Amino acid sequence: MRDETRRERYDNKKSKAKIFPVSLTAINFHCDENLGYLIRSAACFGASSVNVIGCLPDRKELRTFSGSLADYIEINQFSTPEEFIQYSRTENIHLVSAELTREASNLEHYSFDYGKKTSIVVGNETTGVPSQILLNSDVVYIEMPGIGYCLNTAQTANIMLYEAVSQFKKQVNFLNSINLRQTLAIM
Repeated sequence: MRDETRRERYDNKKSKAKIFPVSLTAINFHCDENLGYLIRSAACFGASSVNVIGCLPDRKELRTFSGSLADYIEINQFSTPEEFIQYSRTENIHLVSAELTREASNLEHYSFDYGKKTSIVVGNETTGVPSQILLNSDVVYIEMPGIGYCLNTAQTANIMLYEAVSQFKKQVNFLNSINLRQTLAIM
């Protein structure tokens, strides 16, 4: 049995939590649960924010489906894909869209660029990522060697975010080891 509430556990962890230069962007989900799960993933992996293109469900629903993490992560809303693209250009945010297209690169071979802020874009459950966003993105796919061919959009976001944060942490560890070697060489 726990002595703390969920909110108390979040508040205690907040001061030690790491935030990475990556956000998640969702396209007007049909299933509000998916957006809640995406917010939960963003908070757990240390994403800076969640962007929603289209409508947002009631805050109470978001809190329920996100495990109350909707209160701990910045949520930005955009009316149209064009508005989001303009925001990304203004803020110098590099877009990486998850979509099954012929031109897409395999996520296993994709390197996230941490010289810029990055937003991982996952599509609508039915229509995917809008073409105007794909044209302004690096497009990647997740290899699925099993019988299925299409992941749930929230699952896709989890995998993409995990890979982005893993690459960032490896890059930071590599740079720290170089700095340590340079420091030791000077001594």
